[in-house]
Amino acid sequence: MSSTDEKPGKGVYTCTKCGQRVILDDNSDILPPCPKCEATNYKP
Repeated sequence: MSSTDEKPGKGVYTCTKCGQRVILDDNSDILPPCPKCEATNYKP
């Protein structure tokens, strides 16, 4: 599981609360709070 403010690397991360997907295009990108529900935990 990854959390907001982590740099988990490139990939698609799914919010564990609402299922919203966030795509990170660069290894230096930081996971934001979920744009849909503001939750902070994601699964790869």
